[in-house]
This record gives sequence, C-alpha cells and structure tokens, in this order.
Amino acid sequence: MNKPLILVVEDDKPIRKLITTTLETQGYKYHTAETGASSILEAASRQPDIMILDLGLPDMDGVDIITKVRSWSNIPIIVVSARSEDRDKIDALDAGADDYLTKPFSVEELLARLRVSLRRIRNDTDKLQKDASIFTNDSLKIDYAAGCVWLDAEEIHLTPIEYKLLCLLAKNVGKVLTHNYILHEIWGTHTYDIPALRVFMATLRKKIEKAPSQPKFIQTHIGVGYRMLQV
Repeated sequence: MNKPLILVVEDDKPIRKLITTTLETQGYKYHTAETGASSILEAASRQPDIMILDLGLPDMDGVDIITKVRSWSNIPIIVVSARSEDRDKIDALDAGADDYLTKPFSVEELLARLRVSLRRIRNDTDKLQKDASIFTNDSLKIDYAAGCVWLDAEEIHLTPIEYKLLCLLAKNVGKVLTHNYILHEIWGTHTYDIPALRVFMATLRKKIEKAPSQPKFIQTHIGVGYRMLQV
C-alpha cells in the first residue's frame, strides 16, 4: 500500500516537530493540528489513515476527541501523552484508542507503533477481500463458521470461554483491549472479575503459545489489558 496520511495532533511545538520530522524522514505524508477543534475538522475533511493524538490539548481533552472521532470513523488512533497512570491509559483505550505511547518516547518506538497500525489496516483490507469466516495469523487459524481453531495445521480444543476470548482478540488484531472491555464483551455488563480473566487467558496461552512465558500471539499490557499481535 502507499504511504498513509497521518494526522499529528500535538500543541507542544518541539514534540510536534520531532514527530513530523520522523514521519518526513520515513516518507510518510502528514498534516498537523494544535487544538481539539481543529483536529476534529482535519480528521473529517482530510480523512487520514492514522491519527497520532496528544491528550493534553488547550481546548479539549484528548479522550473526548477519541469519542467524537469514533462516532464516525474507525481509523487507528495512537495516543502520545505525558499521562502515565494506568487509569489514563484505560480511559483512552476504552474510548476507542488503538495504542498508547507515554512521553518521553523514542522515535524508533513511535515508528514501531505505526507499523502495528499499518498491519491492522492491511489486515482489515485483506479481510474484505477474503472469506470473512476465516482468520489466519501465521500458524494460527480460526474458522468462525465451524467454530474450530488450528495451530500448525493441527486442530486444538478450546473451552467456550477460551474460544470467545481468542475470537475477540483476533477480531481486534493489533489493538490493545482493556480488561473491562474484554470482561464486558465476554461475560456481560456487571462482571469485573479480572483475576478470572487472567486465569482463562493463561489457559488459552498454554494451548496456542509454544512458549507461554514468551508469547507470540497474545501480548500482555500490565495493568491495562491484552493485544493480539499480527505475526
């Protein structure tokens, strides 16, 4: 695919310059916005492929921007913020952000997060071109219609909860899902049993990961949630 158009929403001039210079050296196209209001206008008019968003803008909280953009767009949103508390990360991710990078950050890490988002875009495009009932990720294959899972062409047997967890992660590949989001989707609105979720995730990993302590498919974000990696 061609280099995507990236919208950089950042009011701090040195950091904005760092990000845009990094993008420019990698051949990315970009536009910038310094306020929440202008970021929403830019997102609507230019329809960027990815948004890099600071939460601490002068006129609007970044979480509110995420909520507004998510009401009409599913573009990947990478938060870059000085807020480092788990609660801030969870709020942004629950609002619909795809990733969260804490300042100060390295340009290499920013580029890595962009590559993750690009893989998600490519994966979404591939899904439209392929049979929507089949998901493949390296040696992992899920047949949604049949309710079956294969690893290295060998069928593996999952419990109903394990299968639901795996499907939820696969359908959001590349995106960090918070504990509360997963619990809501799998068990319902009033269940917030994170220890139980960790147990089910551990048993799922034992079945699909060759080295559960060094997972290939399911990445843990400590204190926040989990992400299915696009291998």
